[in-house]
Amino acid sequence: MMAVASKPFQWWRSGDLDGFFGLFIDNLIQLILIVMLCAAILGMPGEMIFGRILPGVAVSLLVGNLFYAFQARKLSLASGRGDVTALPYGVNTVSLFAFIIFVMKPVLDTTHDIELAWQVGLAACLGSGLIELAGAFVAGFVKHVTPRAALLATLAGIAITFISMDFVFRIYADPLIGLIPLAIILVQYIGRLRLPFGLPAGLVAVVIGTALAWGLGRMNVSALASLAPMHLSLPHLYLGEMLGTTFSAYMLAFLPVIIPMGLFNLLGSLQNLESAEAAGDRYSVRSSLTMNGIGTLVAASFGSVFPTTIYIGHPGWKRMGAGAGYSVANGLVIGLLCFFGLVGWVSALIPVEAGAAILLWIGITIAAQAFEATPRQHAPAVIVGFLPALAAWGLLMLENTLRAAGSNIEAVGLQALSLQLPIAGMIALERGFIFTSMFMAAMTVCLVEKNFRGAAIWSVVAAFVSATGLMHGYAIANGAVINAYGMDTSWPFVLGYLGMALIFWVLPRRE
Repeated sequence: MMAVASKPFQWWRSGDLDGFFGLFIDNLIQLILIVMLCAAILGMPGEMIFGRILPGVAVSLLVGNLFYAFQARKLSLASGRGDVTALPYGVNTVSLFAFIIFVMKPVLDTTHDIELAWQVGLAACLGSGLIELAGAFVAGFVKHVTPRAALLATLAGIAITFISMDFVFRIYADPLIGLIPLAIILVQYIGRLRLPFGLPAGLVAVVIGTALAWGLGRMNVSALASLAPMHLSLPHLYLGEMLGTTFSAYMLAFLPVIIPMGLFNLLGSLQNLESAEAAGDRYSVRSSLTMNGIGTLVAASFGSVFPTTIYIGHPGWKRMGAGAGYSVANGLVIGLLCFFGLVGWVSALIPVEAGAAILLWIGITIAAQAFEATPRQHAPAVIVGFLPALAAWGLLMLENTLRAAGSNIEAVGLQALSLQLPIAGMIALERGFIFTSMFMAAMTVCLVEKNFRGAAIWSVVAAFVSATGLMHGYAIANGAVINAYGMDTSWPFVLGYLGMALIFWVLPRRE
């Protein structure tokens, strides 16, 4: 770890440039997804995307990144350490897809009113923020009673699947562009070799990757000519649109989407706080998660329909030597891109592959931390915690493949798919996989420590959450897998977990 504990707090350190590029590329991908999905799925006009949503995203990211940067400064001054790293922050990817597909699109399909669909999206974003804000006052207790391995295993599974696998595929899809930047990142951050002139590896990797992409003709020159000219879009408050009749008329209807998204966001942020603490930076759970909720409320108030969250990746930024400056720079640059309508320009100039090696490194670091920061005997619990994330990633790959072939799970049919793989189990494990990963890993930790009563309690908790449908409950509708709440589809899991609790409780008493 690139520690500088002997130095006082500095707003900008050498590692902040690498940290900025990594977090910037990650956030840029979210912005590109917003533009693409809002236009392709919703047919949303450019004025709404670039004039309302992206400025709202910019305000929320600027507010959040500045808060977490000053929070890092406060921790540094209080602890006397100069190696404190700010929590990374950005748009929540899962909620991005969920709110477009399961909130705004149904409203648009029913009413054919894109203005109304956007207003319902604002209300949904508001609801998610309120859940995150309320959860900040109970999350400390959850963190206290949950084994570290259970919290870190979930992040490790997500890091391996949704981060590392995606970006390693991008690297090997075009090795002439991807492998040289990867070598530069690995040489400095795994080999601990200082680059000539003290150049940061992240900057060098992005510059070389971009130069290779343009030099080898991988970039679309004509795309630059088709981009809209730079224009200023200042953010506006949309409290009336967010809290008008739309709020009361649609909020209840979409609670089955809003509640799990808010809870997943809250739990994921809590796990990221545990990851930061394991890396050496212990932040207040309540204040960190309160800001997490406020950031989402700010997003909705200024026109964005997408919740924000504390990002995965703190240990990776810390090993790069990043401090608080990378967070400030990310908020400022993302803000400028959104306010001036430059998202398309940057995505046309810098290929994602140029920064893929940085994000692959982040994924590797998070996965490694789950083993390094937990007792050695808890390694089986970490492996158990990987499995639900692997199922979620596998289902995503399957759905994307079927969609590319012009089909979907409903069209092919579960019975036909089950001839090749146990699709029902994959889907059930994917629904609420963050909860499943944490509960199963916690049970495993208790069993390793011969705390059979604790394992039984965690099994009962899993049964209760399954009964709500937040775990394992699903249905197939409109070509997609959707949540099914209540015990109609999840009752076998409720009984199964209760059976596990009975075994954990009774068998040890026979000894």
